[in-house]
Amino acid sequence: MGTVDEDAVLETEDVAWLRVDVALAAQARRAAADLARRAGFGPRRTSEVELAVTEAATNLQRHAVDGALLIRLLRTTDEAAVEFLAVDSGPGMTDVASALVDGMSSRGTMGVGLGTINRLADHFTIHSLPGRGTVLTARFWPVRAREGGQRHPEQMVAGVTRPIGGESACGDSWTAHTDHDPGPLPPPRPRAGRPFVPGAASSAFSAMTVSSAGPALLVLMCDGLGHGPLAARAGDLARDTFRRSRGRRPDDLVDELHTALRGTRGAALGVARVEIADRLVRFCGVGNISVFVVGDDRRRALSSAPGIVGHQLPTLRTFEEPLPPGGALVMHSDGLTPRWTMEDLPGLLGQSPVTIAAQILNQAAVRRDDAGIVVVKVPG
Repeated sequence: MGTVDEDAVLETEDVAWLRVDVALAAQARRAAADLARRAGFGPRRTSEVELAVTEAATNLQRHAVDGALLIRLLRTTDEAAVEFLAVDSGPGMTDVASALVDGMSSRGTMGVGLGTINRLADHFTIHSLPGRGTVLTARFWPVRAREGGQRHPEQMVAGVTRPIGGESACGDSWTAHTDHDPGPLPPPRPRAGRPFVPGAASSAFSAMTVSSAGPALLVLMCDGLGHGPLAARAGDLARDTFRRSRGRRPDDLVDELHTALRGTRGAALGVARVEIADRLVRFCGVGNISVFVVGDDRRRALSSAPGIVGHQLPTLRTFEEPLPPGGALVMHSDGLTPRWTMEDLPGLLGQSPVTIAAQILNQAAVRRDDAGIVVVKVPG
């Protein structure tokens, strides 16, 4: 468990949210086909994506109290996948296994049930909370994996963003990349007037060098202030700066982002470093970003300091928290209420990061605001 496959960290782009209405199936089919062709899918694979997304959209129209469909591209270094998420707020499924039997969900649609989506997709999951809502995720690579095979490893980190209603641009953004340097972490960079302060749970993470046993994931969650294009500019700049940075410490990365975001609206943001072999999370954040390490029997919060990155940076504090086997790191903006718990989301922790992110957003994004969430799960 000391390595990280680069294909387990996929970049997302061309995100489109489609609300449930009478034209949803046609809109979804056109959007998915356009992304598939741009990603280099052949005619047959493009038709399979169209069939699958049409079935999902029609099921939302016929059965959901309210819902939406997210369609996007996921990229590795050499190819792209089309992914869609169908999200609704009820009525939910009491028997997911039966819903996957061909014919159970179609009722005259052009597809033949959720079982067809399952067979056509390279990755497919459903998580449902009876009476509260369902999340379906399906991912398609240009060449479908053979029966029992897998085109790419399951994502270790995944996120979802959704703009406020009436806006196409979203001020919330996320990204992640791998630090393969096996050496110790360097001491913190000098900060005029802003000394490093170890966190309450982090007495070992001081100005001294800190060992790092193998590769780590560096993860950003950013909330550009306000919403609309100006908030999106701050979020996009933070994401692009983070991708290019060679920083390895969360506090150094926050400091670097502060410099980059001067001249923008600014942002609340958090940076986490997930040590894979040690199952350890190191986190530094500023502003209203909620961060939790969750396991089967607990949820531990990691604190962010008050301030605005790009305008007013406080004394930076970095906190540590062990990541339990089978657990996850969850980071989200204040577009989601932090009151959710895993006890209220039975079965979710066993799902993939993208399903966990989508269902928490589905249940907790109750404010009228941009919403963003990113989830990390380290394999057992």
